[in-house]
Amino acid sequence: MRELRYLFALLVGSKRKYVDPSRAVEILKDAFKSNDSQQQDVSEFTHKLLDWLEDAFQIKAEEERDGEKPKNPMVELFYGRFLAVGVLEGKKFENTEMFGQYPLQVNGFKDLHECLEAAMIEGEIESLHSENSAKSGQEHWFTELPPVLTFELSRFEFNQALGRPEKIHNKLEFPPILYLDRYMHKNREITRIKRDEIKRLKEYLTVLQQRLERYLSYGSGPKRFPLVDVLQYALEFASSKPVCTSPVDDLGASAPASSTLPAQTSPSTIEQQGPSSSDVPSTSPVQRSVIHKPFTQSRIPPDLPMHPAPRHITEEELSVLEGCLHRWRTEVENDTRDLQESISRIHRTIELMYSDKTMVQVPYRLHAVLVHEGQANAGHYWAYIYDHHQNRWMKYNDISVTKSTWEELERDSFGGYRNASAYCLMYINDKEQYLIQEEFNKETGQILVGMDTLPSDLRDYVKEDNKRFEKELEEWDAELAQKAQQEKLLSQIPRAPAPSPAPVQAGEPEYLEQPSRTDISKHLKEDSVQAINKALAEQEDRTPEAIMDTSSDNAPAQPAPNQRVVEVAIPDVGTFVIESEEGGYDDEVMLTPNMQGIIMAIGKARNVYDRCGPEAGFFKAIKLEYTRLLKLAQEDPPPECDYRLRHAIVYFIQNQAPKKIIERTLLEQFGDHNLSFDERCRNIMKVAQAKLEMIKPDEVNMEEYERWHQDYRNFRETTMFLMVGLEFFQKKSYMEALLYLIYAYQNNKELLSKGPYRGHDEELISHYRRECLLKLNEHAAALFESGDDQEVNNGLIIMNELIVPCLPLLLVDEMEEKDIVAVEDMRNRWCSYLGQEMEPNLQEKLTDFLPKLLDCSTEIKGFNDPPKLPSYSTHELCERYARIMLSLSRTPADGR
Repeated sequence: MRELRYLFALLVGSKRKYVDPSRAVEILKDAFKSNDSQQQDVSEFTHKLLDWLEDAFQIKAEEERDGEKPKNPMVELFYGRFLAVGVLEGKKFENTEMFGQYPLQVNGFKDLHECLEAAMIEGEIESLHSENSAKSGQEHWFTELPPVLTFELSRFEFNQALGRPEKIHNKLEFPPILYLDRYMHKNREITRIKRDEIKRLKEYLTVLQQRLERYLSYGSGPKRFPLVDVLQYALEFASSKPVCTSPVDDLGASAPASSTLPAQTSPSTIEQQGPSSSDVPSTSPVQRSVIHKPFTQSRIPPDLPMHPAPRHITEEELSVLEGCLHRWRTEVENDTRDLQESISRIHRTIELMYSDKTMVQVPYRLHAVLVHEGQANAGHYWAYIYDHHQNRWMKYNDISVTKSTWEELERDSFGGYRNASAYCLMYINDKEQYLIQEEFNKETGQILVGMDTLPSDLRDYVKEDNKRFEKELEEWDAELAQKAQQEKLLSQIPRAPAPSPAPVQAGEPEYLEQPSRTDISKHLKEDSVQAINKALAEQEDRTPEAIMDTSSDNAPAQPAPNQRVVEVAIPDVGTFVIESEEGGYDDEVMLTPNMQGIIMAIGKARNVYDRCGPEAGFFKAIKLEYTRLLKLAQEDPPPECDYRLRHAIVYFIQNQAPKKIIERTLLEQFGDHNLSFDERCRNIMKVAQAKLEMIKPDEVNMEEYERWHQDYRNFRETTMFLMVGLEFFQKKSYMEALLYLIYAYQNNKELLSKGPYRGHDEELISHYRRECLLKLNEHAAALFESGDDQEVNNGLIIMNELIVPCLPLLLVDEMEEKDIVAVEDMRNRWCSYLGQEMEPNLQEKLTDFLPKLLDCSTEIKGFNDPPKLPSYSTHELCERYARIMLSLSRTPADGR
């Protein structure tokens, strides 16, 4: 008792994040240990705990009583009384019994009132009111309800066939406000009348539902249809006009004239003519004799109608039949509607049977719900408790206490979804305000909160614990400061200078094919503008025409000593001789899809360039390139050929980026300094750079421009996560694959939230993420089954460090049914070990591990940092992505 007092006092006033209940739990374990040393069921534990506390309070009350009958707070709070009235072998009896937790069966009932009705009536109800009957039965009537009413929901049953207990996952609804008037002894007469009326209404309801079913499922065969549809089909058939033309005639009428058709020869004729006969054009039709074949003889007779219709029917017959069918259809519709309305009225009457004022005088408000998630042998427990002062639900899950909602409580507590459901409901009397009202200081009248609500001995105990906690914090801070000081001293020790790496030129994202141009941040943007100005500073006229004229008049210069001349073969384009300054040309960039497309566009615009000059050639080339990219964006290629990876502009077009963003991106690509390998490309590059310089700050929102390019970088990064994860998966390196697939899914989901074409197929990533977890779970289970200490530990490390942190990611989306099923499969695999014989150390490890696995919380805990991605060129990325996607299509998994 003392340890429980200390525990609850610490919960009220401790400064710690959570309170360690170990001391109290150890005492309880020793007190409740059964002879066979088996784990206590939660309901058994609760019963024993209440009994133990009742005995402890009783001893205390008897010690302090002063001539009066001692009062036991446990009895006054948690215990009530009911009257059992019944007949046993023809003899009537009445017994008054005390109850604490009231047990209710769940199987076969849809809500709490149905459970209570079944619990309050046992046997033949009619025999209770008859004088001469040998039948047995009884009714329960509450005579005294406790302030705190606890319902124990029986969600476990023993499976005789399998010889083991099983959990009942059926859905059971319960209300936030429960009116118990119908179960009170003082209302027994009116309740019996209402029960008889409900029984009569339900019997009549069954008759109406059967009649309605005959209308909705009409027919005598295995297939049945709504009668109103049958009459409608008959009406449509009767109204159809027969069309008795031959299908062969229709084909002949729709075919061209025979004189325009090429000669038709049989396969045997073709073989006799030899292969050269096909090269000789036919000048006249070839006549052939009609060959009677089985197919020709089994054709449909030409006088059959093209669709079902009456063969012979007069206008008078049709008029009478249509009139009858219309009338019958209307009658059936009216009968069906009347039956449905009657059924709805009866349902409504039953629902409102106990809603009159006399039957809503005993309200009980739901205060706490205890939830179990798992199977009959093991699981995880948490609770929802209503905060009456803040008017909200709170979720208490181990050391985590979070705000919650009624919707979350419904999802986790009603059952029928996952393996989580309520096993205990605590209602409090809504008229007993002392149960929830604030405590006040009798002298000052102020509200008591926190430590002030505790008696003096517990206040002192909590204060001492808080002082110890503050001292622990000081020691921890001092230890951290000492470590930091040591690291600082180590960093000041002089070391041998390491060779400085070669300067790396900061560049644009590789997909923009501009290694010499910087990121689109403000200070790097200024560097780009200065570079363009410097390139054009020597020109007297800053217009693009003047620049091009001056450049075209110059004779081609000989390569300078610091220049190099290389010959580059660009796929799908051709071979080029490149002259550039040392380090000013990037071989990889020239091989990228963007650069290939630009070079091809410039080549196709050569005639315009030669006739009208560089600027006209530039406009022609950029128009050709945009048209090509637009066409690619409108295609629907297979997964292995994703044009978005090859071209950022395809990504922008598909996701409806602003026109200005697309235009500037194109200009950036045409202004790439790598295009300076010949005169025509160099001149068009300078036009593009000049156009970039002319763009005013207010014409393109650079922040929006950067956001779009950042999204594209995220798309490429997600692709790399997915690609590497799938490669590891195919190599059966599931531990390495998992983290890549996790980040691929999370990043992809964030991308898809902005638009359907922002990311990859979510179902594909989800499938392989799920398969990876299932494979690892099987591997970990196999290690555990081996019994070897080292392998068992390795298996549990896989579960604790890889699988358990991933489960909330699979449970957070309720629409992903396959993920939820996979989680249940993994949990069931480990729960199955509970019924097996194993070494005590294995049993202990399993007991410690299972609560983590069965935690139903969807709170996403900390993850490892994203795995480091290798650097890929666009060409390499597209090639490897295509290869992995092709391999998936050749080896489908799980019906994909």
